[in-house]
Amino acid sequence: MIRNNQFIKRKIGAQYVIVALGEATRRFTGMITVNETGSFIWDLLEHSCTIEELVRALTDRYEIDADTAMRDVISFLEQLKSVGAVN
Repeated sequence: MIRNNQFIKRKIGAQYVIVALGEATRRFTGMITVNETGSFIWDLLEHSCTIEELVRALTDRYEIDADTAMRDVISFLEQLKSVGAVN
């Protein structure tokens, strides 16, 4: 899994948002608001990584069990996939 380079993350005030650029705006014109955890996952997706690697990174960084991390990662990735933000 790797993020689409036609999407960027920006910090606006205390929030992080992911928005489309260029050709990607034909498919998605909104923005995705993410929390610190979503921002962390997005940063990891700069380089290709597996779901298992993302889960491991979350459990290493936050006080979260692997099952919860797996559910959160899958849910977040599904949201990103639905707008074309990850491949």
